[in-house]
Amino acid sequence: MADPLQVEVVAADGKVWEGQALSVIARTSEGDIGILANHEALMAALVPCAVEVTTLDGTDEIFAVSDGFISVFRNRVSLLSSFGERAAEISVDAARSTIAHLHERIDSGDATHEEERQYNHAVGQLRAAEKFAAKAKGDQASEFTPQPAHLRPGN
Repeated sequence: MADPLQVEVVAADGKVWEGQALSVIARTSEGDIGILANHEALMAALVPCAVEVTTLDGTDEIFAVSDGFISVFRNRVSLLSSFGERAAEISVDAARSTIAHLHERIDSGDATHEEERQYNHAVGQLRAAEKFAAKAKGDQASEFTPQPAHLRPGN
């Protein structure tokens, strides 16, 4: 067995999860990325997504993250994000409500920077909650959530 990954998911308000893993799957600005032991060094920008961490015992831990970074170096994987949350703790109704409330402002380009961040937070939550629910049923997760808003500097 290859050396395990040392993984930490960190939000602005503290550590969300830390442990050893076989793999990590996350979405970056360039697309989905899978990390296994002995992966080359990497730093990439995260987009709102569901991060999937497969622990040593084969359990899948799923987290919602927003804007931030993933860093991989010598079997250490750090996911640093404005927010991070376990999928099992997410209120799907609250996430859907936020998306519905802000969708028109996002589409029209009238949203403030804070509204864009709230929208992206809810998109990440919904993606993680959908993946968590699909895994619990033994299904593959299908992504029906809206695209995240593109944060504009200085707004």
